[in-house]
Amino acid sequence: MTKPPLTLHLAAPRGFCAGVDRAIKIVELALKKWGAPVYVRHEIVHNRYVVDGLRAKGAVFVEELDECPNDRPVIFSAHGVPKSVPEEAARRNMIAVDATCPLVTKVHLETQRHHEQGRQLIMIGHAGHPETVGTMGQAPEGAVLLIETVEDVATLQVADPDRLAYVTQTTLSVDDTAEIVAALQARFPGIEGPAREDICYATTNRQAAVKAIAPKIDALIVIGAPNSSNSLRLVEVGRTGGCPNAQLVQRAGDIDWAALEGARDVGLTAGASAPEALVNEVIDALRDCFDVTVELVETAVERIEFKIPKALREAEEAA
Repeated sequence: MTKPPLTLHLAAPRGFCAGVDRAIKIVELALKKWGAPVYVRHEIVHNRYVVDGLRAKGAVFVEELDECPNDRPVIFSAHGVPKSVPEEAARRNMIAVDATCPLVTKVHLETQRHHEQGRQLIMIGHAGHPETVGTMGQAPEGAVLLIETVEDVATLQVADPDRLAYVTQTTLSVDDTAEIVAALQARFPGIEGPAREDICYATTNRQAAVKAIAPKIDALIVIGAPNSSNSLRLVEVGRTGGCPNAQLVQRAGDIDWAALEGARDVGLTAGASAPEALVNEVIDALRDCFDVTVELVETAVERIEFKIPKALREAEEAA
C-alpha cells in the first residue's frame, strides 16, 4: 500500500539546551565520583525519559531536602531552589552540588541585588513552577510579587511605585512577556529591569524556529513534558503563529494520529529538556505511516556551553 507523502519541517534549534546538558552531566558525574545513590531535589529537568534513565543509573529523585540522608550527595535541579535549601544542606553538612542553570542563577542574583538595594520585586512567571519558587525564594517571603498576565498588572498593590524592579522566568513566551513588561512600564515608568532580558537564549531560539514554520504547516508536534514550561510555550507559539493544530507529546506513542489525518506538511520540534533520541523516535513513527521528506528549518546556531561545578571537574576530566 502506498504511503501518503508528508513533508516534515524539522525545527532547529530544538531539544537540549546548554543548561539541560550541564544538569544531566552533573548527575552522571556525581554518580561516577560518589557512586549510587545520589539524591536529586526535584526532577533534574522536566523529562520522564531523561529522569527514568538517570534513575536506572542510581539517581534518587525527591521533592524536599528532608527526604535525603545526610551522608549522601544531593543535587539541586536545573530550575534552581530557594536560598533556604542550600542553607539547610550546609547546616546538615551535606555534600551539595548546584545544577541550577547559570541563566537562572543570573535571575537569582538580580533578585538579590534589587532586594538589597531596597526595591520591591515583581516576578513575571507561572505560579508553582519550580523556577518561579526558586527565584522568589532568593528574597524574604512577601518581598517578591508574582504576576502571570497583563491583567495582573492593573491590580498590583505595591509599597512604593518609585522603588520597583522586575525579573522574569527564563522559559516564558517571548511575545507574551513583552506585553506584560510594556504594561508594567506604562503603569510604573520608573521600574527597573534586567540589562538583558531574562528569557534565555534557548527559549527564544526555539520559539523563533516554531514561528518560522508555523505558517507553512498543517500540524505541529512538540516533544516535551506536560510540566515543561518551555515545551508548553512552543505549543502556544505554534498556535498563535498560524498552526492551531499543535499537540504536545512525550513520546511517539502519544501522537494523536487523527490530528494528522490529511496533513501534508507537519512541523516537529522539541522542548529544551527533550533528548534527540525522542525526536528520532517520532520521525521513525511518522515514516511508518507516511512517505516522509525532511526539511530542516534552521533559524539559529547554538554554541553555548556551561562549565561543570568545580567539585566534579576531576570526574569530568577522567570521563
